[in-house]
Amino acid sequence: MTRREAPARTYPDLHDHIAALEKAGQLVRVDRPINKDTEMHPLVRWQFRGGLPESERKAFLFTNVTDSKGKHYDIPVVVGALAANREIYRIGLGCDLDKIEETWARATASPIKPRIVTVAPCHEIVITGDELNKEGMGLDGIPVPISTPGWDNAPYTTLSQYITKDPDTGVQNMGNYRGQVKSRRRLGMNPSLELRPGIYAHWLKYKKRGEKMPAAVVLGAPPAITFVSTQKIAESLDELDVAGGLVGTPINVVRAKTVDLLVPAEAEIVIEGYIDTEWLEPEAPFGESHGHVNLQEYNAFMEVTAITRRKDAILTSIISQVTPSESSLIKQVSLEPLLLQGLHALGMKFVKRVALHEPLTNLRKVVMLHMEKGTPRQEVWRAMYGLCSQHRAVGKYVIAIDEDIDPTNMDAVWWALSYRCNPALDMEILKHRDQGHGPRSLRNGGEDASVLFDATLKEPFPPVSLPKREYMENAKKIWDELGLPPLKPQAPWFGASLGEWDERFDAMAARAVAGDYWITGDIIAQQRRNDVPMNTETRRVTPKDE
Repeated sequence: MTRREAPARTYPDLHDHIAALEKAGQLVRVDRPINKDTEMHPLVRWQFRGGLPESERKAFLFTNVTDSKGKHYDIPVVVGALAANREIYRIGLGCDLDKIEETWARATASPIKPRIVTVAPCHEIVITGDELNKEGMGLDGIPVPISTPGWDNAPYTTLSQYITKDPDTGVQNMGNYRGQVKSRRRLGMNPSLELRPGIYAHWLKYKKRGEKMPAAVVLGAPPAITFVSTQKIAESLDELDVAGGLVGTPINVVRAKTVDLLVPAEAEIVIEGYIDTEWLEPEAPFGESHGHVNLQEYNAFMEVTAITRRKDAILTSIISQVTPSESSLIKQVSLEPLLLQGLHALGMKFVKRVALHEPLTNLRKVVMLHMEKGTPRQEVWRAMYGLCSQHRAVGKYVIAIDEDIDPTNMDAVWWALSYRCNPALDMEILKHRDQGHGPRSLRNGGEDASVLFDATLKEPFPPVSLPKREYMENAKKIWDELGLPPLKPQAPWFGASLGEWDERFDAMAARAVAGDYWITGDIIAQQRRNDVPMNTETRRVTPKDE
């Protein structure tokens, strides 16, 4: 297929977006060799942990990607290209910053069905069957980076949209989940066990049927598709329809080669396969966006049946882990207006803004509500209850503030709490909340609450999910060699154990950065079991041989 045969479109694909970023001075092109296992993410991480203001963060395009085994890849990797800063996000969305809320409101109110095409850029190269077993033809041909070297036990796809279909209704779902590279033809899958239809609900239905679940994993797509996949939109909406609403025209989709699913025609790389619904196997450790390492759990895995890609494919990877990060900003810019829309739909027009605190807390825990002057007291409380009702774990601390308080300035918020709040009269605890995204404490039966708790460490926690010190220090040397802006390291700028870590995980992390993560894949394949539910932590399960 030639470019001239590509389906017509009026929305930007990833290549158009990268060109727009470079033209706008928002892209750093790195042509020197960069090791994806030890250098790539630590290097980009510095702009989030080095004291740079958000406006100075950039997207990074790596054109000379290597790994710890000395392999050179023919696929470039772009990091930070979706939301390293708000200007990058705005360029991808194609609207002014002050129109983002309006754009999302229009997209969710007026979604547009996709257009099915028969010829697609994502099928310029198709690899199936035994070809996938050849060196460089399977997952080993994709330069997936290690996000938090020193802790992660393998490379993980991070900006990966999993597409599955409800076997009863035929309705597709697309969500962004991580995927552990375990072998040339095996990719891990960690779902969010959410109280809404999605990949986990689909998995349960296929499990009940005794069937494996067909799936497609998109690595790189037109920005609108990626933006939608990272949000928790209403269950009545199809993500590809909302993406069409964002760009004001149908998104091109094409039928996958080996599974009965529709995938974005302009995707960079698509991994097709079947997710096992009988067997689960260990997955992780992996540094997560709640700022700690997610320890091992039993999760599903996908046997790959095809890898399709563009000839000039670019792999997208996202900086997550300790916030602020690209992962948190890509959610924040659209999640704030979506939460506000939800409150307004409940008739709470007194709320003028929803502000999510980003640094370290990762958006969901601390939420400020800007209230219109003179709002009746009962409406203030109704707004806070309404905010908590929208999501099972949003709002551990919900603070209603006046419009003169800047919600992005926590000194101002603390000032309001100190002088405008009487805890005896103006504080309540909402019990029976979900712990949400973060280390799972067994205290109180696993339940959480909204409002005030002692936030000191009461039990050992997994490590802080930043690369270990030696990798960050090495990356800083590269940063300086590239002549990038001076860094002002902000604690924490490297990962450290908080007590819950053992020698097995150290061994896996060491193998990962040495490029020997397939050894780990072989070891954990021997630990498969079918007697535990999804997301069961391995430390909670007695080994089979005991």
